[in-house]
Amino acid sequence: MARYTEAACRVCRRSGDKLFLKGAKCYTKCTLDRRSRPPGQHGQRRARVSDRGLQLREKQKARHTYGLLERQFRRFFEEAARQQGITGENLQVLLERRLDNVVYRLGFADSRPQARELIQHGHLMLNGRPTNVPSALVKEGDTISWKENKTKTEYYKQLVESIKAKLVPGWLS
Repeated sequence: MARYTEAACRVCRRSGDKLFLKGAKCYTKCTLDRRSRPPGQHGQRRARVSDRGLQLREKQKARHTYGLLERQFRRFFEEAARQQGITGENLQVLLERRLDNVVYRLGFADSRPQARELIQHGHLMLNGRPTNVPSALVKEGDTISWKENKTKTEYYKQLVESIKAKLVPGWLS
């Protein structure tokens, strides 16, 4: 599947907010702190943004934060619209239930792209079965674990030490 592989900091500058696409580096060496204007030749110009423009910016922020392309994001939106309740909240719940996001929230990875890579390389198991699909939806009661042979890696040993200091959201255990 295609995905955005260009400069992540450019996306943050375009949105005007830190999207934390590079993990811990966004806390220390973020280019948004040094250059707050949008990227490109015409970035210095302050254009008035319409209501539609604001909606588009917010949608693009959500898309880039979760690392989705337009078609996949639209499919999630349609699924959220079909469900009972407020569509925006349903969309957020669906996006938070993605396996790559859950791995990121658990602290197994520093960023969502890194979590995606861990899943694609087959380091993790979902409910005791190996999976390499980052977009798999996690249900309540599902277990996410490391493969036995992957627990011997240096990354895993460093992760066990650093995960003690990380805060895990209340909806994950």
